[in-house]
Amino acid sequence: MIRYKKLGYVVLNVTDLNKSVEFYENIAGMNLVEQVNETAYLRCSRDHHNLILEQSYEAGLKRVAFELESAKQFDIAFKHLSDKGLNPVELSAKETQSLAQGRTLRFKDPVLGVTYEMYIEMMQLGTPYTPKDTQIERLGHVVFETNKFDELFDFFVNTLNFAVSDFSGREVGWAWLRAFPNPLHHSIGITKGEENKMNHLAYNVVEVDDIGKQLVKLKDHHVPILFGPGRHHPSGSIFLYFADPDGLSIEYSHGMEQFPEEGPREPRRLEPSKETLDEWGGSPEPDFGKYGKLIVDYDMSIK
Repeated sequence: MIRYKKLGYVVLNVTDLNKSVEFYENIAGMNLVEQVNETAYLRCSRDHHNLILEQSYEAGLKRVAFELESAKQFDIAFKHLSDKGLNPVELSAKETQSLAQGRTLRFKDPVLGVTYEMYIEMMQLGTPYTPKDTQIERLGHVVFETNKFDELFDFFVNTLNFAVSDFSGREVGWAWLRAFPNPLHHSIGITKGEENKMNHLAYNVVEVDDIGKQLVKLKDHHVPILFGPGRHHPSGSIFLYFADPDGLSIEYSHGMEQFPEEGPREPRRLEPSKETLDEWGGSPEPDFGKYGKLIVDYDMSIK
């Protein structure tokens, strides 16, 4: 059984690397660690990176990486994925050194073709993450929108050992899944849609005031606000969504429910209503979750 520590980082393709680095550093509030040719590494913790940006002709989600609970989990995960026919590949020492992390495996999911990593021993930087205005606590979650909902749900729950926190609808159309035994209400969300894409990427912030400070900053810099502030009923978190330079939807979230490993509450079947999405009654803008191409047509080795 695979056991996770956390959602570690994501890799995004961007169409203007310098513009995106400036945005994620000065508007989204992350720290730039280094830029190597057309790749930039940013963090919101002592980890070497929690976000990688790569220059490309099209924007979208390229990889999602989870840190395993311990070093011994690596061989357990590799065998489990191999037994499931997913053909994981262990990266070479040169590749893991370029990523400043320990043993790393890579595989593609059989539903959407998204590339995932599982790794151990991310390099910890000597100085703490330094917030600019808003205080990011961690990379929070990724939400997929898909026309293969049932297959993707089954993959995460029955192959990758994610736990169900909540789901929505008579015919389930939303699911919030946690990377067991990580306590956060969800590290992955799945919602039904007409196409397959990333709906949004979220960061958790330290205080509710960080939501307010970010709202002011976004308005001052004329950044499109896509949804909120509001409060999600499933996780109980207060949220704010905004667009990055490529239109990708980014969320700031505060106050997410956490689950104990032993004796957690049962998942709830929630009404698929406007109030479930936002207890305060708000509605998203038309561009919310609109852009988020899944970059699946590339070799799993590092470019």
